[in-house]
Amino acid sequence: MISLHLPPKLITINLQSWLFLSLIYSASFLFSLSLSDPRITQSGLYCGNAKSTVPIPTFTREMGTLSQLINTSHFATNNLNHSSTLTFYALAQCHQDLSQTDCLLCYAASRTKLPRCLPSLSGRIYLDGCFLRYDNYSFYQESVSSSFDTFKCGNEYLDVDDDDKHLDFPTRVGYAVGNVTIQAVENAGFAVVNVDGIYALAQCWDSVGREGCRGCLEMAGKAARGCVPKKEGRGMNAGCYLRYSTDKFYNNGGGDERNARGFSGLGIAIAVVLATAACLMLSIFTAYASYVRLLKAKRERNNLGKVPFSFNKSSLNFKYEILEKATDFFSPSRKLGQGGAGSVFIGTLPNGETVAVKRLIFNTRQWVDEFFNEVNLISGIQHKNLVKLLGCSIEGPESLLVYEYVRNKSLDQFLFGNCNPFTSILMEPDFYLFINLLNT
Repeated sequence: MISLHLPPKLITINLQSWLFLSLIYSASFLFSLSLSDPRITQSGLYCGNAKSTVPIPTFTREMGTLSQLINTSHFATNNLNHSSTLTFYALAQCHQDLSQTDCLLCYAASRTKLPRCLPSLSGRIYLDGCFLRYDNYSFYQESVSSSFDTFKCGNEYLDVDDDDKHLDFPTRVGYAVGNVTIQAVENAGFAVVNVDGIYALAQCWDSVGREGCRGCLEMAGKAARGCVPKKEGRGMNAGCYLRYSTDKFYNNGGGDERNARGFSGLGIAIAVVLATAACLMLSIFTAYASYVRLLKAKRERNNLGKVPFSFNKSSLNFKYEILEKATDFFSPSRKLGQGGAGSVFIGTLPNGETVAVKRLIFNTRQWVDEFFNEVNLISGIQHKNLVKLLGCSIEGPESLLVYEYVRNKSLDQFLFGNCNPFTSILMEPDFYLFINLLNT
């Protein structure tokens, strides 16, 4: 299985946090200078519990492909499916009221934040203007998820001094949410409405069908209405996003007027800078992880060099290739059993001797000295009732123990040989005398 090779946890967290915080602060500064409102406020970031099998360079490459696709559209997907252990699916969706420039800015911001989930198997991030998700299965038509669907309420409550509006507020929110849901289903998954000062927006992902969109928005709307009497609420599901607010937050017509004032060049420049910075950070992180991996491999080789020379030349040291051929390359047909520390195979050495080879499931080098001390100790113990340890091998990709092979027989034959002690007792005359005394 391919796995993410990460540096020690404490160092990884510190380095990664510093890099991402630096980029976020820089991005916030750049966005504050712009005339656009790409709505990059983070509403939710959710990471899976399982660990990913996708290497970081692969993640970076596939997210880069997704970036190219989102350049000309508000929606894009990308997937990689080479085997059962290397699958990657990603989806990006911008809200339809954003201009293409604002969409790129929002996507760039989400891409810098989503890698916080690494090395989790899955991750999704909701910004107020876009959505980005990756996982190890095809989730494109997924509309709801009981594990991750959520909501977020604003911090401010409606002013209670205005009694008329306060009493009517739940009704107006309910009408706005219901109306925007109906219009979005009829309008290819997107709609905005204004109901007496309540502004609402609904957006389904383009990959979700009509009925999936309807069910998703109905559940998201129910969750958002639970925020009343707060002035703002969001429902965020696997296939949609719904928001209401007492303040207008969406654009009319996609914000093309801003492009006429010359904002397009600045916005594109900012998007390029952010995307480049994100790629640079991931590249640095990948290089650092590779360095730590090489350092670990070097230390393991050094530990192997500490194995006593006398042991390498002794009869206890078996060549890995010899044991591999002896067991027919650990063929399942030669497997004798499975234990807590590994599997046992029967093998035949070049001299014709039959042995039992235990294939250990752990393969670290930190226990080298202790391992060989134990091998030397156990191999020196000889008793007719103990299976003899003949030696071991750690030269190959895994560690092996070699025992004498004992055929499957009754235990008493190994302990007493052909002479059954109970039968011998019955043959003794004193035994019958003892029985007669008990009967008198």
